[in-house]
Amino acid sequence: MNPMTTDHPATDLSLSVVVCCYTFDRWADVVRGLVSLSDQDRRPDQVVVVVDHNEALFDRVRELVQWSEMTIDVVENSGERGLSGARNSGVAVATSDIVAFLDDDAAAAPGWVSDMLAAYAEPDVWGVGGAADPVWNGTAPAWFPEEFGWVVGCSYTGQPLVPAPVRNFLGCNMSFRREVFELVGGFREGIGRVGTNPVGCEETELCIRLRQAEPDARLVYDPKVRVSHRVSDDRHAFRYFRARCRAEGRSKALVSGEVGSGDALESERAYTTRVLPLGVLRGVADLFRGDVSGLRRAGAICIGLLWTTAGYVSGRARGGRITPAPATQPAVDEGLVAA
Repeated sequence: MNPMTTDHPATDLSLSVVVCCYTFDRWADVVRGLVSLSDQDRRPDQVVVVVDHNEALFDRVRELVQWSEMTIDVVENSGERGLSGARNSGVAVATSDIVAFLDDDAAAAPGWVSDMLAAYAEPDVWGVGGAADPVWNGTAPAWFPEEFGWVVGCSYTGQPLVPAPVRNFLGCNMSFRREVFELVGGFREGIGRVGTNPVGCEETELCIRLRQAEPDARLVYDPKVRVSHRVSDDRHAFRYFRARCRAEGRSKALVSGEVGSGDALESERAYTTRVLPLGVLRGVADLFRGDVSGLRRAGAICIGLLWTTAGYVSGRARGGRITPAPATQPAVDEGLVAA
């Protein structure tokens, strides 16, 4: 069961892609994402579309996939409403060596599957994640700092520019060997996104739990493994930026309560002491070069850090707990699966 002892080269590994959706508002994005998978030079061996407690959407997706040349299973979320339960339901149906996750508002770049599988060439690589390029409706707000790309679920300044080990991945573009879920269970409910509620960190908590259970496991970020991630209009607003930062702080507090603040905040320490100060200086320098929005970006960095810290402090004070991760993959009613 240990991936480190596998004899299968990366080119022989099979790959399932889990896409979780919940609303008709993203219907065009879901279709675009499925088309991007069908257009791959090396198609996934299986695609699992999980519909999160929306019967009408479930029926619509089943009608859509009848015309696909790929193997697509459609399943309802058998757990609690939310992204964690939906992802666990997808894992339960996935049959491949590698289980990848693509957001319902993301599309895979050409070569995504091939590049992801190639990154598993080393047997001690247990997970592979990649970059997410933002697709704004028009252009990004002039005040938006690239250091906070994670606020809209995208890549951000401070991430590696070459393949490198990381603590955790962006949830819209990540994958794991199947054995990961057998070893540590699934995503914890009570921490991840539910609908449009701007919370997260369920993938961070899973990655930390894996490293604690198997310290030699490597999680590799490869910027060649890319997706495009649409930024909805509501995420252009500064109020969303502020709410997302505060929610991130609260989520990190929950993760710290489960896995310890040392592991939960390991990456954040370098980010706040090196990446963000450089971002502020860059914004001020842009101001002196004639870009008046540079000062606004510098201010947004400071405000973002303040609200994230406030959310963390508030979350720790509340002492919330996360629903335990399922020890085994959840059972799925076979009647809910459409091939």
